[in-house]
Amino acid sequence: MSAGTHQPVSSGSGDAQPPVGIDELLERVRAGYERIEPQQAYEAAEAGDALLVDIRYAALRERDGLIPGALVVERNELEWRLDPQGSHRAAEATSHSLRVVVICNEGYASSLAAQSLHQLGLHRATDLVGGFQAWKASGLPVV
Repeated sequence: MSAGTHQPVSSGSGDAQPPVGIDELLERVRAGYERIEPQQAYEAAEAGDALLVDIRYAALRERDGLIPGALVVERNELEWRLDPQGSHRAAEATSHSLRVVVICNEGYASSLAAQSLHQLGLHRATDLVGGFQAWKASGLPVV
């Protein structure tokens, strides 16, 4: 094989899978659950029916502010902090039936994060359409 030639990605089962672009991957991931709009997320959190989880990195939180009551978890710690069976779980990670709303800056990384939580058995995990920026543009609380 010459330099620059790409081989299909192997799934480990002997079946070669063609590479998937990020847009297609996002479409596939998002088809697996129902995303939530900012006002719905706010109302669910206020009613105690959802845990808002902010995965934005520190510089964005410092620049734009925080959603009051949201659990801040860096993206690279998300699975460890939200796995109800994990030894490093957050106190809020009480059950696999917990409704988690993952929030990133604009609603892209959060989709992949929600899918990862589904793989851990958090079947009600979702993400915020438009991310923090949509929350803020909707006039919802920010501190």
